[in-house]
Amino acid sequence: MKVVLFCGGYGMRMRSSFDDAIPKPMQMVGPRPLIWHVMRYYAHFGHKEFILCLGYGAAHIKSYFLAYQESASNDFVLRHGQVELLHSDLSEWSITFVDTGADSTIGERLRRIRPHLMGEEYFLANYADVLTDAPMDHVIEQFHRSGAAASMLIVPPQSSFHCVEISEAGEIKEIVSVSKLPIWENGGYFVLSQAIFDLLPPGGDLVEDACGTLAAQGRLFGYKHLGFWKPADTFKERADLEASYHRGERPWMVWEQEAFSS
Repeated sequence: MKVVLFCGGYGMRMRSSFDDAIPKPMQMVGPRPLIWHVMRYYAHFGHKEFILCLGYGAAHIKSYFLAYQESASNDFVLRHGQVELLHSDLSEWSITFVDTGADSTIGERLRRIRPHLMGEEYFLANYADVLTDAPMDHVIEQFHRSGAAASMLIVPPQSSFHCVEISEAGEIKEIVSVSKLPIWENGGYFVLSQAIFDLLPPGGDLVEDACGTLAAQGRLFGYKHLGFWKPADTFKERADLEASYHRGERPWMVWEQEAFSS
């Protein structure tokens, strides 16, 4: 299936801490940017046709792939001054770069790349700054079994805050961590059918407009994932991923785990 990645937002919550000129999907985790980690994850499951919905920072993303250095994340032999790669990331990838507007909503970005999905009954879509170890093969299988028109990964709340139960007199009865509440968050990693386009108004939102309508109709499936899932929406989240990478704790790198176990 083709993979649509939304990578054109301004990333305001991260821009205050990083170079404003670098778009959020291009922030580094180890030797590669966030967007590469997301793409490598999908490629591991056999989904190697990508459509990048560009906006803010498009030039950085284009330049990165146009000048891609395979040796940064692959073993190689230097023989007589020539590099002989032992592995390759991009050799089987197809990447379509589409300018979807600097100020477009995610729903509008999806509407604008619809011509590139003609003939695709189903396709995958995701944010370009969130990592997971979810079993994508199983996610897709469960989606098809559900008979729904769309699905999203849902995860426990990630907030470290606490909720309180309080009486009218101001007496606190109970303190509960948000992460322990029986609620779920949208985790991205969407599986979508062409029906999604019928529910997207111009300038609309993928989750609130299209998925919200499908939920009301009983046509939206949620895949519950209790494993690793982490966004890089803020400086701290990106720094946590970077530190985890350098500790060798890389659960989102499912391709690496398989290589080590073989």
